[in-house]
Amino acid sequence: MSGVLTTQPIPYQGSKRNIALTILYNFPDEVNCLLEPFAGSAAISLAAAHRKKASSFIINDSYKPLMELWKMILDDPEQCIDGYSKLWNEQLDNPNEFYFQIREEFNKDNDPVKFLYLMTRCAKNAVRFNSKGEFNQSPDKRRLGRKPGVMRDHIMSTHNLLQGKTMLKSLDYEEILEMAKPGDLVYMDPPYQGTSTKKDPRYHQGLDFDRFVSNLEKLNERGASFIVSFDGKLGEKEYGKPLPDYLNLSRIEVHAGRSSQSTLNGKNEKTIESLYVSQTLEP
Repeated sequence: MSGVLTTQPIPYQGSKRNIALTILYNFPDEVNCLLEPFAGSAAISLAAAHRKKASSFIINDSYKPLMELWKMILDDPEQCIDGYSKLWNEQLDNPNEFYFQIREEFNKDNDPVKFLYLMTRCAKNAVRFNSKGEFNQSPDKRRLGRKPGVMRDHIMSTHNLLQGKTMLKSLDYEEILEMAKPGDLVYMDPPYQGTSTKKDPRYHQGLDFDRFVSNLEKLNERGASFIVSFDGKLGEKEYGKPLPDYLNLSRIEVHAGRSSQSTLNGKNEKTIESLYVSQTLEP
């Protein structure tokens, strides 16, 4: 089962937008609350809301500017749309110089609309941070980012899907896992190993593998239902350490399509991602 979610205002590289329907296929018939402790662009919550696979949602990310952006999308979408449109139009005379100006401002004020603009304009929509936690990705000089009219449609669609049934948090993921109740489902897409410890990490905060596994053990002990996107393969190269067998999770290989980075390098490599499903979700 495959499919692409068309509504997604936050353009995160690594988003599960392209394989959202495959992930939803592993959902139970009824979900009281879907919890995303590492939400990012919250592609799975959006897909689940669109397909009416869950009644309510908890969207969490430890990066506060991102969650401030989510709050604006859900509580005041017109302010978000107007702010983004203003930035997009102001860039037209000198897009790249303007990008660096906004990047410098964002690293001082953490304005969520500026963050949205930077994500739409940055190279490959790939967020990068320096050792000080500052956004330091360069602009994509070939494009101007999503046009205001398109962004308006995506923000309003997202607002209509999630407003009134979504709780937003910016906590450590362990605190979110403790909120899971019977009838709920936790979907986790944590930072891939090796992408949060480099010179220019993709995530502002890394993931402790042993601590993460310990928390999965706790979920098992509670009989909680959960799905985890974790390790995978790019062509013949494997990346990420697989989750241990003693967790007794079903591992499913999901074909995520051709790698955009490989395409840029003149290669034709396909990405395969691993999906781990808790025993509570097995037929």
